[in-house]
Amino acid sequence: MASRSMETEILQLALDVAAAANLTPKSRGTSIKPTVDKLTSLSYEYGLTPDALREVLLVVCSENYLDQASLNGIMRTLYPVAKVSRDDVLLVISALGNGKAKPSLTLQAALLRWLVMVYHVLDAPGVLGQAYPVLFNLLDTGAFRPQLTHVLALITRRKHVRPFRIQYLLNLTRQTGNDPCLVGLLRVYKDYYPEIIVGEAVRGKASAFKHPDPAWRQHLDELQEAHLQATQEQMTGPRDGFRINKQIGRVSRNKAVPIVHTSHANEDSVTLEEVENVSSFVQKMDKLEMPNQLVAVLADPLLQKLLILRPSAEANQRIANWLNAVMQDIIEGEADYATLWEVLSVVRDFVVQTKSLPLLVLNFFSRFLQLWDGTGDRQCILAILSFTPFVEFRELHKNVLEPLQTAMLNGKVETQIDLVKLYTNILHHWASVLKAARPFPANGGRSITELIESASRLAVTLLQNSPTIATQSVVLALYEQAICLARDLTTGQYIRVELPPTVIINQLLFSNSVAILSRTCSYLFQARQTIKKNVESTRASSANSSMMVSTASYPKTYVARLNSHVADACNFLWRWRAFNTAGGAKGASVPTETVEALQRYIRTVDNTFTLASIASFSYSPILCKISIDCMRRLEDKEIANNPDIETRHPGPVTAAGLTRLARGGGIKLDWEKYQTSVIEALDKQGFTGIGELLRGVLATFRNKNG
Repeated sequence: MASRSMETEILQLALDVAAAANLTPKSRGTSIKPTVDKLTSLSYEYGLTPDALREVLLVVCSENYLDQASLNGIMRTLYPVAKVSRDDVLLVISALGNGKAKPSLTLQAALLRWLVMVYHVLDAPGVLGQAYPVLFNLLDTGAFRPQLTHVLALITRRKHVRPFRIQYLLNLTRQTGNDPCLVGLLRVYKDYYPEIIVGEAVRGKASAFKHPDPAWRQHLDELQEAHLQATQEQMTGPRDGFRINKQIGRVSRNKAVPIVHTSHANEDSVTLEEVENVSSFVQKMDKLEMPNQLVAVLADPLLQKLLILRPSAEANQRIANWLNAVMQDIIEGEADYATLWEVLSVVRDFVVQTKSLPLLVLNFFSRFLQLWDGTGDRQCILAILSFTPFVEFRELHKNVLEPLQTAMLNGKVETQIDLVKLYTNILHHWASVLKAARPFPANGGRSITELIESASRLAVTLLQNSPTIATQSVVLALYEQAICLARDLTTGQYIRVELPPTVIINQLLFSNSVAILSRTCSYLFQARQTIKKNVESTRASSANSSMMVSTASYPKTYVARLNSHVADACNFLWRWRAFNTAGGAKGASVPTETVEALQRYIRTVDNTFTLASIASFSYSPILCKISIDCMRRLEDKEIANNPDIETRHPGPVTAAGLTRLARGGGIKLDWEKYQTSVIEALDKQGFTGIGELLRGVLATFRNKNG
C-alpha cells in the first residue's frame, strides 16, 4: 500500500505523462521516457489510485504522441488498487472502433484485454452488459476480435442471445473460416439456448477464453488486498452473493469443483446465470432452473442462497454422490490427495457460509474418516464437523468422532485442545438447532448428555497433561455452553445440567487466573439455580413427559456433589475454612492425611499463617493484590476525611488485624464490610462470578436483602 506522499507522486507522474502526450516529441523540453519508466515502476509496485487510473486511461484511450513502447509499458502496469469505476469502463468502450481520434487497433486490443483481466474488480459490471450492442457490432474488426469475444463471453446473458445475433455470428464464422474465438462465443450462446440450431459451426476448434495472464491477475489481487488492509477500509458492501461465479476458462484454486452451468434451459425458463442482483434473484427465485452440476453450490454463493431458500433432498443427494465419487477415485488411485483437500476446502467454505452440513455429506465423512491417517489440513476437517447436524450421538461417535479421534490423537496437547473445541462447537450448533426444533427431538436430552460425557473424558485428559490457564479456559467454555442449553426457556425443560467431573471443578477452583475462578463460580451458581428452578417447575407442572427434566433427573447424590463444590468455594473465599469437610463440603477432595501434612509444614514456616486461609481474599495468590488495593482505597477515603489517621494495615487483612488496626490508631473497618468491598472491587474489574455465587448462596447476603 502506497503512502499518501507516494500516491501524490504517482498522480503527479500520471499528470506529467498526460501533459506530455499532447505534445509532439520535438515540442517537449525533455524526454518523457524517464517519467513513463518511473510511472510504470511505481504503478507495478503500489498500483494506481482511482484518480491516477483515470488520468492514465485518458491518455491511452485517445489519440496522442507517445511512442508505442511507452504505451505498451503503461498498459502492462495498469493495476487499479480499488474498484474500477463505471466511468472508466465507459471511457475504454468509447475508445473502441475506427476513427482518427481513436487509439491504434493494437492499443484497443490491449484495452479489451485489460477489461478481461480487471472484470472481477469492476464496480458496476452491468455497464458492459448495457454496452453489449456496441461491443457486438465491433466483431467485424479482426485486429481485436479475440479480445472482444472474450469480453462478450464474460458478459453474455440470456437476454443478449437473439436470433439476429446468432445469424450474424454464423455468417461471420463462415466468412472467417471458423475463427476459433467466434466458435467459442457461439458455444456460449448455445449454453443459454441448447435447442438453437447452429449446424457444424460449434463443432470446430473453439477458443477456451482462458485468463490472458494469471500472474498479472494474482499481482493485482495482492495490491488490492494490501490497499484494503493498510487503509483499514471495509468493502462498500458484502461479497456480492447475487451473481454467479461465472469464470470462463477459469484459473481459480477450486478446479475440482465445477462452476454453475445450466444447459437444459428453454425460452420460458430462468437460469442462475441471468441473475445480476438481489432484486433479480427475488423476482425470479421460484422460476430458477437448477444447474447441471449441483455440487457447484459448494463454491457459488448464489446457488447456496437458492438451496437454503429452496431446500431439496435430491440436491443434497447429488452433492453427496459427487463427494463419494471423489472419495472412490482417491481409494482407487485415480485422483490424488491434493484433489481431495481442494474439494474439502470448498466444502468448508460452503458449510461455514450456510451454517449447515447436510446429513448426506456427513455420511461421506463417516466413510472418509475410516481411511484418514490424520495428515493434511486438520483444521479444515474440524471446521466442517463443527456444523454437524443433530443426530443420535452414539451413532455420530461411532461413525465420525471416534475414528476422528483415532486419526488425530498423537499425544500433543494442541490436538486435545482442538478436539475439545470441536465438541464445544458441535454443542453450540446443536443448541441453535434444538431451540428451533418443533417438536423437540425425543433423543435430544440424551444425545446432549452423551456428548458432554464424551467431551468430559477428553477434558480430564487435557487438564492432566496441561493444567494451564489456556486449557482451563477451553474446558470451561464447553460447560458454559452446556449450561446455556439447560437454562434456556425452550430447551431447559428437556436438557438437564451436566456437571463436570469433580477433578475438573477442583482444578478450576485452584486456577492461577482470577478470570477462570470467576467463571467457575458463575457456572456453579447458574447450575445450582437451574437445577432448583427445574425441579420446582416440574413439581408444579401437570405435564408428565419422559422427555422432560424432572426431580428424577437429579438424584440426591448428584445434587449433593454440586452442593459440595459450592460449599468448597464459599469455604475457600469467604469463610476461611479451606479443605474443611463439615456441612457437606468435600475440601476439594484432598485426603485428610495430605491436609494434616500441609498444616504441619505451614506451622514450621510461619506459625501466624493457617492452611484454612490459603484461598481467601487476603491470602490467595491471585486475589491478594486486589484485596490489599481495596484496603488501601478504603484507608485513603477515610484518611481524606480524617487526616489524623496515620496507621495503615500492613496486610494481609484479617479480622484480628482489623481489630488491632482500630486500637492502634488506624481506620475502623468491619470485617464483613472489608470482604464485601473486595467483592465489589472484583465486580468493577469484570470478575462478577465470585460475587454472583457468594451473594446467591450465603445467608449473610440473603438476610441483608431480606
